[in-house]
Amino acid sequence: MDFLPKNINDYSQNHTSPEDNLLARINRETHAKILNFRMLSGHLQGRVLSMFSQMMRPERILEIGTYTGYSALCLAEGLTINGKIITIDVNEELESFTRGFFNESKYSNKIDFRIGDAGQIIPTLTDTFDLVFIDADKMNYQKYYDLIFEKVRVGGYIISDNVLWSGKVADIQEGKKIDKDTQNLLNFNKMCYEDIRTENILMPIRDGLMISRVL
Repeated sequence: MDFLPKNINDYSQNHTSPEDNLLARINRETHAKILNFRMLSGHLQGRVLSMFSQMMRPERILEIGTYTGYSALCLAEGLTINGKIITIDVNEELESFTRGFFNESKYSNKIDFRIGDAGQIIPTLTDTFDLVFIDADKMNYQKYYDLIFEKVRVGGYIISDNVLWSGKVADIQEGKKIDKDTQNLLNFNKMCYEDIRTENILMPIRDGLMISRVL
């Protein structure tokens, strides 16, 4: 996921507003206790998500893929007074770890944390969303996109994470075998680019953020 030289990446982080104490603790404890800690959004991307949310001032956010709660708390920073974020994750083994951090947060009353299959939960949601963050299993990105699209207001945003997939999507060589996740993200990125219902920008932040604004 490290596309920039380390010194440039470090310089960028060192000149980015710091994460608060709770986020810093989630960062440390995820790295110390959770096997796939690279799935954490982390300081720089977290501040980007927070900045986007604060610019948009959303009333309703949907996050698909909670992990240990870092990105949900960053997104919650921009919610309106009556705002709410619904965040969905299938991994029940992380529920108590993540929910504990949510309960400590000043945004606890704005977070609706649900454990289950997003593909089954999303069709039951009746909210209209200002912002959706997709950061779950890559094989189902297209499915999640299709399920949530009509639930996003005109002018709302869909942000999809990991669309550069450690650079694999930009390293396709003739005769080289492409794994399923990489091919799926190639297809997803192409679909986003060609979707006339949106305008898009792929930002090379960390592992790539596809920003889609619904027209």
